[in-house]
Amino acid sequence: MATPDFIRTLRASAGRQLLWLPGVTAIVLDGQGRVLLNRRADTRRWAVIGGIPEPGEQPAACAVREVFEETAVHCVPERVLSVQALQPVTYGNGDVCQYMDITFRCRAVGGEARVNDDESLDVAWFPVDALPELDEFGLTRIKQALSDAPTWFDPMS
Repeated sequence: MATPDFIRTLRASAGRQLLWLPGVTAIVLDGQGRVLLNRRADTRRWAVIGGIPEPGEQPAACAVREVFEETAVHCVPERVLSVQALQPVTYGNGDVCQYMDITFRCRAVGGEARVNDDESLDVAWFPVDALPELDEFGLTRIKQALSDAPTWFDPMS
């Protein structure tokens, strides 16, 4: 994931310490029930689409922007699937971030899936019964998108 300019500015004064950041994930389904995935340039693994909202950007607008930037697919957010504080991540350069992820189920409304930026090595639609190897995060979010269950959140202890 490319580092947004506002985070570079924060890092100039915050150093490598933990940054608490918003994150958005989009589970995009087409009319055939297929899921849109990208093979990330940084990990070389297939993943669901996601990114970081710009300051002041609404989460749903971020989902739409990230999907288009990475895949050239236009989508419409339909509902919030989950809201979850993720575990901290330490990147190769030593930066530490923790994300509050908001995941949306989105419906594709146009465009042709293709690599549209330098964050993706490949982009493709997959039937849900023929997904490539994905991490648990992606599999869980896809399962939530296929369900009519209410928005998931970690209940209070």
